[in-house]
Amino acid sequence: MRLKHIKTVTKPNGRRFTYLAVPGQKLVRLPDAPHDSPDFLMAYASAMAAGEQARKGRKFAPGSIAQALSTYQTSAPFLQLAPSTRSQRARHVSRIAETWGQAKLSDLRRQHIEADLAKLTGHAANNRLKTWRGFCGWAKTTRAILFDPSDGVAKRTVKKSDGFAPWTQADIENFREAWAIGTPQRLAMELVYWTAARASDSVRLGPGMVTKDGWLSFRQQKTGGEVSVPFNRRLPAFAANMQGDLDHLKAAIDAAPRHMTWLVTQHGKSRSTKAFSSWFAGAATAAGAGGKSAHGLRKARAEALAEAGATAHQIAAWTGHETLAEVQRYSKAADRRRVLSSTDPERKLETIPAHTGNWPASS
Repeated sequence: MRLKHIKTVTKPNGRRFTYLAVPGQKLVRLPDAPHDSPDFLMAYASAMAAGEQARKGRKFAPGSIAQALSTYQTSAPFLQLAPSTRSQRARHVSRIAETWGQAKLSDLRRQHIEADLAKLTGHAANNRLKTWRGFCGWAKTTRAILFDPSDGVAKRTVKKSDGFAPWTQADIENFREAWAIGTPQRLAMELVYWTAARASDSVRLGPGMVTKDGWLSFRQQKTGGEVSVPFNRRLPAFAANMQGDLDHLKAAIDAAPRHMTWLVTQHGKSRSTKAFSSWFAGAATAAGAGGKSAHGLRKARAEALAEAGATAHQIAAWTGHETLAEVQRYSKAADRRRVLSSTDPERKLETIPAHTGNWPASS
C-alpha cells in the first residue's frame, strides 16, 4: 500500500520526524515507527480521517474566493489536468486561499493577482500565474465573474536554460562500473536510460506492462499520452546498434527480486517519484556523475536516437514528447555532427570563391 502526503523532516540535531502533510491543512505528527507497522497505519488513518472531516465541515463565506476555489478543485477543467500538474496547482490554490480566501470573488482585480505574484520569483511566479489563469478562466466560463482579472498579467522573464544536462557515454560507463548488475541503482539507470521515461513513469513500470507482441507500453503521468518502447521484439533499424543497452536492462531485471514494479525500496514497496529522484541523484554522485539526474538519461536516449539516424517523429514516439520542437533540436545537432565528422572526400563543406578583382571603394 502506498501512503500519500507523508513528509519526513530532519532537524538540525539530526533527529527525524514524520508528518502527514495534506496541502492546505496543518502538519500532523505521526509515530516514529515503520510505515507498515500497525501503530503507524492506525495513526495515519486517524489523521487522514480527521483532515477529511475538517475539510468537509469547513464553512466558506458565500461569494468568497475560498468558496470558489473549493468548487474549482472539483470541476472538470481542474480534475482533467495531469496528476503532477494537478498536485502542483493544488498547492498554489491552497496558498491563494490562505491569503485571499476571505475576499469576495467579485472584488478580485488584476492588481490583487499582481500583488500575490510579487512575493514570488521566476518559475514559481509563473506557475502561480498559471493557477490564477486556470481559476479565473473557469470562474468566467461559469459566470461567477464577468471578466477575467488575470488577463494582461505578464509572465516573469526567466533566464533560458538547457535544463537537465544529458549524460555522456563516459557517465554511463562510469555508472555501470560503480553499480554492478544486481544493485537497484543499476536497474534504475538501465530502465530509465532504455525507456527515456520520466521519473513519475519509471517508478510505475513493471513486467505487467510488457505486451504479448513485445512492447513495453505505459501511459504517461504528465501528458496522458501512451508510449510503447521495444522490449521483447526486434529493434527498429535505427536502433539496431542499441541492442547492448537492452541486454544490460534485461540482465539487471533478471538479477532483481520479482515485484509488481521493477523499481522498489529495500522493503519491496514501489518508490515515490520525489524519493526516487533524490535517491538516484545520490547514486549518480557516488558514481562520479555529480549533478546528473534521471531526467538527464531521458535526454541521453533522445541524443543517442538522433545520432543513430532516427527521425524527429521516431524519437518523439520513443520518448513520448507531445511536440516535435524539442526533439528536432537533437536531430539538427546530430546532423551537424555527422556533416562535420564525415570522412567522405566527395562530401565537402561549401567554400567561398577567392576574390581576384579589385575591391570596390567603400561608400
